Amino acid sequence: MDDETLTELTKEISTQYFAKPFLHKAVFNRRLRTTGGRYLLHSHHIEINPKHYERFGREELVAILKHELCHYHLHLEGKGYQHKDRNFKDLLEQVGGARHCKTIPELQNRRKTIHLYQCLECEQTFRRHRRMDTAKYVCGICRGKIKKI
Repeated sequence: MDDETLTELTKEISTQYFAKPFLHKAVFNRRLRTTGGRYLLHSHHIEINPKHYERFGREELVAILKHELCHYHLHLEGKGYQHKDRNFKDLLEQVGGARHCKTIPELQNRRKTIHLYQCLECEQTFRRHRRMDTAKYVCGICRGKIKKI
């Protein structure tokens, strides 16, 4: 499925379940990792994680689109569009959208590497998910030099 087909499907779902038109774009975004989709507030476009469609099929895709269309229509109407809002919860239940998308086990079990650094002066240790250039940074406590452990 390509982006044009996804946009057409989104328009169909919007008309069928919400009785309102979808006037923007729906696109696949391979960079999404922890979510099935997202609604962009400024452009009003919807991005979908293609891994969910590939793994779980059309039924999961439709459920995710219903969820994102709830955000879309409520936001454009000026009503509560966030997950915590009653308007959102009620509309999601009416259309039968997914509250949470299914998890993909391969993405769920990914472990991030932790890099450990230590100050040479005060011996404070720092844990980081990303490597850092020890020549550029100093200890935030005593301004001493940092080394990787």
